[in-house]
Amino acid sequence: MSLRIVVCVKYVPDATGDRHFAEDLTTDRDAVDGLLSELDEYAVEQALQISEDADDAEITVLTVGPEDAKDALRKALSMGADKAVHVEDDDLHGTDALGTSLVLAKAIEKAGYDLVVCGMASTDGVMGVLPALLAERLGVPQVTLLSEVSVADGKVTGRRDGDTASEQLEAALPAVVSVTDQSGEARYPSFKGIMAAKKKPVESWDLEDLELEADDLGLAGAWTAVDAVAERPARTAGTIVKDEGEGGKQLAEFLAGQKFI
Repeated sequence: MSLRIVVCVKYVPDATGDRHFAEDLTTDRDAVDGLLSELDEYAVEQALQISEDADDAEITVLTVGPEDAKDALRKALSMGADKAVHVEDDDLHGTDALGTSLVLAKAIEKAGYDLVVCGMASTDGVMGVLPALLAERLGVPQVTLLSEVSVADGKVTGRRDGDTASEQLEAALPAVVSVTDQSGEARYPSFKGIMAAKKKPVESWDLEDLELEADDLGLAGAWTAVDAVAERPARTAGTIVKDEGEGGKQLAEFLAGQKFI
């Protein structure tokens, strides 16, 4: 029986762009270019490696987002994933992590899965809670923050590296895992892969397809809210210390004054 792998990916604003909030205090995604979250590329890469080691496997990449989010799916497909699912609905605007986990869980169940692979966090929200929320909603084990992962004999195993020690973890399938940016460099899409991605199926689902109510999602249904935002102050000129024999002392006094030492 084919191993069904679902990789959750996110279309995020380019971190090098000039990012702002919209009037409703959500991210103004129209004002900056977007791309596949770099941390999710590691998830796609690990799914591909698991697929290559399996006798029979199929990888579905899944995202929730606006029309442009299809670009993130195409990038994952060009890397080697087999098919994609795009959940798009105007009523999802402003949905927080809890709501997104509900939408993803419903989509994963509809798609069918044995293993769900996520990145360690998104590069915009950087919350890192989605894998745990997904596992709870799906009612399956979670094995998170792995720097090494493999699947065999109906189990997923992996290594989680901490500051002082490493843990070897395992869970029976179906399960949810997340991988870190230490799990292995993501491959670059080849020209052949880019061309092949154009022919791979991309399904589009909305809230009705997932049997979800709009009132439970979006800004109105969010459990978290942004109350206020302020632009980061412009950078000011730094302090220049001229070393005329007292440079070390002046530097120490400056650091002490800033409570760095």
